[in-house]
Amino acid sequence: MISPKVKAEIGIIGGSGLYDPGIIKDAQEVKVYTPYGEPSDYIIVGKVEGRSVAFLPRHGRGHRIPPHKINYRANIWAMKELGVKFLISVSAVGSLRLDYKPGDFVVPDQFIDMTKKRDYTFFDGPVVAHVSMAEPFCESLRKVIISASKDLNITTHDRGTYICIEGPRFSTRAESRVWKEVFKADIIGMTLVPEVNLACEAQLCYATIAMVTDYDVFAEIPVTAEEVTRVMAENTEKVKRLLYEVIKRLPEKPEEGLCSCCRSLETALV
Repeated sequence: MISPKVKAEIGIIGGSGLYDPGIIKDAQEVKVYTPYGEPSDYIIVGKVEGRSVAFLPRHGRGHRIPPHKINYRANIWAMKELGVKFLISVSAVGSLRLDYKPGDFVVPDQFIDMTKKRDYTFFDGPVVAHVSMAEPFCESLRKVIISASKDLNITTHDRGTYICIEGPRFSTRAESRVWKEVFKADIIGMTLVPEVNLACEAQLCYATIAMVTDYDVFAEIPVTAEEVTRVMAENTEKVKRLLYEVIKRLPEKPEEGLCSCCRSLETALV
């Protein structure tokens, strides 16, 4: 379906396990055309507590797109085209800390990029932009997520460095120890970059809810597929409740002084 008149103020990009948030009323599927090709899937647009919300499964429904093949530019462009201002990313991650346990949530405040061959910018020339990523996530949006998760009694860590690897393979044990012991990263995944970069260039208020599914291989703790599936199912139910609460609490615009996302291009264009 093509519905160019449809608009949304809040966007959600769902990761592994979250292919439909199940909280959107009066939902319709929208196809958005972009200069970068097709987004991962049709975008579901509807209402949550009177707020207009757009949802996109990052890997496509059925998890058919691997992390290194996701059309990140099309996904972010589509959200911007729909009018999204706040963009909430949901992703499954591994833990690089024993105290960040499977089933816990993390709202990262920093990231390290170890990807290799992705399209990282909208500005390929002749216009060039060098956006600041010193504070890569929207502090205003992070604050709402952290507060809502605490009120829902969801164990959530309010700081963390997310190291993003290329995938689709997982790390070797040697790599995992480097990420933990040398880089001092806290969680590991495959989809944050370049999604976060592009959101910044699009001047969207972006934050991530990272759901820990297991320990990375540094820990040498055997993990079964059954355990990971169980934790992911539990995480998915928790994150749906959290998203509903966050959407209800989001202000009309970011809290003053806590967000530079919406002005990221002011000093970036060359």
